[in-house]
Amino acid sequence: MTDTGHDLPPAPPETGARKIIFGSQHDRIMARLEGLDPELAAHIQAFAYDTVYDSSALDLKTQELIACALLVSLGSPPELRTHLRGALNAGATEAELRGALMLCVPYLGFPRTVAGFEALKNYLDAQEKKKG
Repeated sequence: MTDTGHDLPPAPPETGARKIIFGSQHDRIMARLEGLDPELAAHIQAFAYDTVYDSSALDLKTQELIACALLVSLGSPPELRTHLRGALNAGATEAELRGALMLCVPYLGFPRTVAGFEALKNYLDAQEKKKG
């Protein structure tokens, strides 16, 4: 039992999608989610990754490109960073990510799209800094 009084299912093992998307950041991401609420973390694992992602007819790269565009629409920077990295981990190129973000302009407008490109630039700059 948690202090919310709900029985939580045991944490599922890393599945294919979650393992690829989270990559080396898996433990940090899960600690962040569990720090917010263990039940929320369990639901995200079980539903979003272990059910939706792993049972989709779309390949993981396509799912992640769509997820990035959707997260731009929601204005969710921490989740967007996770899925920008996830898209690259799933085989998307930087050009494909830029294409997915550019598709946001006619539907979401420039402010949200600019924020998405800023998140991408920050992520790519951080990756370059780690290399050099």
